[in-house]
Amino acid sequence: MLASDLDHKELLELDPEGGVIRFAGQRALLLDAVAMGLLRKYLVENFGETAARTVLTQFGFAHGWRMAEAMQAEFKWESNVEWEIAGARIHTLEGLFRVEEGNRGPLSKEGVMLTASYEAEQHLLHFGRSDVPACWTICGLTSGYISRSSGKEIYVLEDRCMGKGDAACHLIGRTREEWGDEHAEELRFFEANRLKDCLDVSLQRVTETLRAAEQKLRLHRRALVRVAHDIDEPLGILGKSVAMAQLVDLARRVAKVDSTVLITGESGSGKERVARLVHEESMRATGPFVAVNCGAITETLLESELFGHARGAFTGATQDRPGLFEAANSGTLLLDEVGEISPGMQVKLLRALQEREIRRVGENKSRKVDVRVLAATNRDLAHGVAGGEFRQDLYYRLKVVELHVPPLRERRDDVLPLARVLLADAALRMKRKVTGLAPDAADQLLRYPWPGNVRELENAMERAVALARGTRVELDDLPEEIRQSLTAPVATKGKVRPLDEVEKEYILAALELNDGNQTHTAKQLHIGSATLYRKLKSYGLIGKKRGS
Repeated sequence: MLASDLDHKELLELDPEGGVIRFAGQRALLLDAVAMGLLRKYLVENFGETAARTVLTQFGFAHGWRMAEAMQAEFKWESNVEWEIAGARIHTLEGLFRVEEGNRGPLSKEGVMLTASYEAEQHLLHFGRSDVPACWTICGLTSGYISRSSGKEIYVLEDRCMGKGDAACHLIGRTREEWGDEHAEELRFFEANRLKDCLDVSLQRVTETLRAAEQKLRLHRRALVRVAHDIDEPLGILGKSVAMAQLVDLARRVAKVDSTVLITGESGSGKERVARLVHEESMRATGPFVAVNCGAITETLLESELFGHARGAFTGATQDRPGLFEAANSGTLLLDEVGEISPGMQVKLLRALQEREIRRVGENKSRKVDVRVLAATNRDLAHGVAGGEFRQDLYYRLKVVELHVPPLRERRDDVLPLARVLLADAALRMKRKVTGLAPDAADQLLRYPWPGNVRELENAMERAVALARGTRVELDDLPEEIRQSLTAPVATKGKVRPLDEVEKEYILAALELNDGNQTHTAKQLHIGSATLYRKLKSYGLIGKKRGS
């Protein structure tokens, strides 16, 4: 029997009734190449590239060894050489790759050139162009087949690969001694204990990460319990107000479907936190969450940042680089400040959203991406569409569902719960034992209009924790603009307070601000001194400074 005589029609046996397929006398399975690619992707993402390469190399070696034994048992070869070179033919018939004509095999001085490698194809599909050879399984199975048929330990390595962008894959087979110390690290992928070491390292890394996360969560929860006993969701979005409760409910509902979401609201109102909630409540929660501020990057750099670039695409592009769309694959990409994107970039973004594929800068081929896109803006995009600054088709593509985050001044019921949580975060970060807010400090937080929204509140709490002399934040620890605020309290918890009650609080606050000087207070309130006198008398404070 000659290797050239092998015919897949004679090798393949189908038993439709029995549910059995035999190839070269051995039971075989038909596996989809994309499914094998997804297995490869799963191994890399969950255990790291080193462990994945080790698993696939050793799996390939076992497959090649078994195939060599099957070929020996099934056929009578004219020589061991024919048995040996039959490996390339049988693997071609299996659909794994194609051997270029005229090649003498991996053991020859020239090595062997392969095209149509299924493994290189799948690596490109799921990861893009690689920096190193990617045909790990094929190297393993070729090594296994030749080792069994030659009776020597042969290790096949790849120095050129279609997965790297080369025209063909090039494999060379040598003994361990012939490879020498220069390739010792590559040969370790064939060692049995290599897999155990890789999995041990991966498991240890995961265990350490989980322990650190659990410790952080314990400290975080302990700090929150000390200062915010009434908070039900210390690690989520606080929604005491009706508006925020409705927003959270809508966000959780839309998270269950894969629609594009436009998140609107003033700067600092918490749009990214809402985006994270949508991601965490979705089926993509185990995937990456990637956020990019589109307004902080120029148009040229933004295209490269989002879509990636090929080596040599522009000055400084020394190597291929995937973009954020690829980095967010199987997860969520947040385009923050999407209203700042230039018209030219809007066209490219629209195409990526419609086609679900991107093209790296400097490349002429498209890459499929599986990404959920969320967009956030503090601008009125509808007004931008009317003015011709923002594309209408992109606007409606982004605004499948809109989530509007109300400003902090419109949800006063959230101010103190948020302040307590942010205070606890700051205290934990600064390692300070600050556990609460003094009554007058809490009251002033409610009076302030918060033009900077949650971000301003967060900065205020950080400053207060840094300056606090005791275990709670006093009025003097707050920023000056908050201490000087005379804005009257608004309705909280859905109740409207009596006008005379609000008026009394406001007058007394103004009087305190002026150190009890009634003349200055009356002038600032635009009322007569006699009117102020009568009101103070009705409060039982005539002739007194507040607090005296």
